Amino acid sequence: MKLKSLVLGTLMLAATAVAATASSAEVKLALDGKPDLKISGSYNWAYAFSQSMKEAGMEVREMPRGAVGNEAEKFDQLSTGLLELSLSDVRAVAQVDPFIYGVRLPYIFANTAHMDRALEKGKIFDRVNKAIAAQDVILLALVPIGPSSGIITTTKAVRKPADMADLRMRALDDAQIAMYKAWGSTGTIVPWGEVPAGLQTGVIDGYLNSPFVPISFGQTDIVKNFSDAGVIIPMRAILASKQWLDGLSDSQRAAVYAAVKKGDAANRAWLAEVAVSSLNALEEKGVTVQRLTDQERDAFRELSKQVYNSGLMPQEDVKAWTDLSERTR
Repeated sequence: MKLKSLVLGTLMLAATAVAATASSAEVKLALDGKPDLKISGSYNWAYAFSQSMKEAGMEVREMPRGAVGNEAEKFDQLSTGLLELSLSDVRAVAQVDPFIYGVRLPYIFANTAHMDRALEKGKIFDRVNKAIAAQDVILLALVPIGPSSGIITTTKAVRKPADMADLRMRALDDAQIAMYKAWGSTGTIVPWGEVPAGLQTGVIDGYLNSPFVPISFGQTDIVKNFSDAGVIIPMRAILASKQWLDGLSDSQRAAVYAAVKKGDAANRAWLAEVAVSSLNALEEKGVTVQRLTDQERDAFRELSKQVYNSGLMPQEDVKAWTDLSERTR
């Protein structure tokens, strides 16, 4: 009995030590870009989150983009508990649960408020976290990096789908290639790190992204046009290590979720402020901005519906997202 008690005591001490280490250690947060509150929606989230954590007695250390590896390496480190938090590409989640790709269906959300209603009403976080639980990773939030994506080009200004007929666009994946095809254009998958060279050499004529992206990545000397088409809300997935969260005390875990809400609120407030200023900032950098009318956007929206039935997502998932979108619009 004494031996059994000794073993149990040792195990309890070890477990306590692990939990203490998890709860007291510095919290590492892998960033996705420049720590700039003026032009980065994801950093507005990260900053507010970190400040809230600090008030709760938990220090957050920001890890610069690329400092802890690429998307796959960050995901692996989250899974093993070597990294606590990450501003990750939504595709990192989609590789485990493709259902999340619904947030990237063109024109699925009218705006960020609509997106938030849909995520809450559809219990999307519960569904996704159940699907990715075996990876020991938890999805805490989906954070827009800026206003809705527009069409960014090096030469030709775009106001209607026909304007894209002779353009070759950088695509994230097959879903974007299908969308460009629906618009009458072509797409080719190019890693983000190769985009500047691709634009300069003419391998690609442009890409789809938020208006602050060309500014953030210093591309305004290459790209010359931005069409405010409002296609997709570009966003990051806030991922956390389940091992880290499980190792926290109840009060610390509550502080993390409170900090997530603070981050969400700061991000949404920033988005409301930059809806117009982001376009003005592009013009100040010499980029021509095409402010499309609702009727002009509708032309892109109608053609984009072809992507919903392209086979890139299971039809039951497409229906789930479109039904949810309509119920919360």
